[in-house]
Amino acid sequence: MPKIRLGVNIDHVATVRNARGENYPDPLRAALQAEKCGAESVTIHLREDRRHINELDLKRIITKLRIPLNLEIAATKEMLKIALKRKPPFICIVPEKREEVTTEGGIDVKRSHNVLGPIINELKKNNIRVSLFVDSSIDQIKLAKELGSDIIEIHAGEFCRKVHDRLDFQKELNTIKEAASFAESIGLETHVGHGVTFDSIVELSKINEVRKFNIGQFIIREALFLGLEATIK
Repeated sequence: MPKIRLGVNIDHVATVRNARGENYPDPLRAALQAEKCGAESVTIHLREDRRHINELDLKRIITKLRIPLNLEIAATKEMLKIALKRKPPFICIVPEKREEVTTEGGIDVKRSHNVLGPIINELKKNNIRVSLFVDSSIDQIKLAKELGSDIIEIHAGEFCRKVHDRLDFQKELNTIKEAASFAESIGLETHVGHGVTFDSIVELSKINEVRKFNIGQFIIREALFLGLEATIK
């Protein structure tokens, strides 16, 4: 079985920085610390409203980081232009709403089909591997493959919430398992993210088809008590 990789999302280091309008704590420092501690990649989400990560962060991180950068963006012309300028090795296209606190679910690939197609094609022409952040839906995953996505990242939020609340999570877990198995059968690499914690990763990490976990808010939260290095390790 291939080793499961860890991607560390450092968005909320920028959230803390922006709360006081200062230039610290520095997301670049967190990215380099994640690299030093053995993370296989770093994820940042450049939102349209720039509520945490900004373009300067992106420029500095992609210049200094030696492990791959996974840049999350919405499917817009502005974000495509930025992605093509910086050319990170990975782009994950995510749904985005200004009023949401965090990403609430996977992108509707069917509804966004005409928008996603040209963006994915343009990214792939520039040798960027493309991931779509989706719910654990066979139909959505099938469309992701048809559009040329290399990877899917499954939104595990509901499963993780039920684990945290000590509720029955078997239905959600089975759905994720089926989605990951189907994705692998059609040649898509499977990643999992959103809400993953020390508790919820226990079951998720048993899914053979999952190649990588992208974890952010939990790691930054736990780092307040354990330290970033200990939490990542």
